[in-house]
Amino acid sequence: MYVIFEGIDTCGKSTQIELIRQSHPEAIITREPGGTPFGEKAREILLQTRLRSKRAELLLFLADRAEHYEEIVRPNRSGLVISDRGFLSGIGYALANGGVELEELIALNHFALQGDWPEHIIFFETDKATLSQRLSAKSSDAIEERGIDYLLEVQRQMRRALDALAIPHLIVDARQSVEEIHTKISNYLQI
Repeated sequence: MYVIFEGIDTCGKSTQIELIRQSHPEAIITREPGGTPFGEKAREILLQTRLRSKRAELLLFLADRAEHYEEIVRPNRSGLVISDRGFLSGIGYALANGGVELEELIALNHFALQGDWPEHIIFFETDKATLSQRLSAKSSDAIEERGIDYLLEVQRQMRRALDALAIPHLIVDARQSVEEIHTKISNYLQI
């Protein structure tokens, strides 16, 4: 089962993924970008460099996604594969950056994933106050430095894309306790 955990920074994805890792050591835990050697290089570029071209940024995410699918997801599809982010983040960021349409992004991601969408998406939503509080407690990368309003627009665009796709999903209120969220996810995924 291929499941992606989606949401903007500091919404709690990594905490929940770590809880799944502890209870399911057989699961393949990965991330986008960064789940492959190429992905680590792409991640470094994306998070530490300010690319002038938003299309270049999009294409780098798509290249990572295609390699990640081929190297990690497809060979392990018979087991449990949990990815910290995936195509929905890519679509959200690209839409927030502007200059591209949702349908075009869905088609590009469909191509990168060889038409193989995940079985489930766990989508974390947060609010401005919670995001502000959590971001203030950490140092920012190049994407987070674009600001809170930008990140909330990314979240809005991710939700828009999620609503347009027929992929089973769970929407999680990221303001809830770690335990409440973990119970909801475990019940939803039946793991």
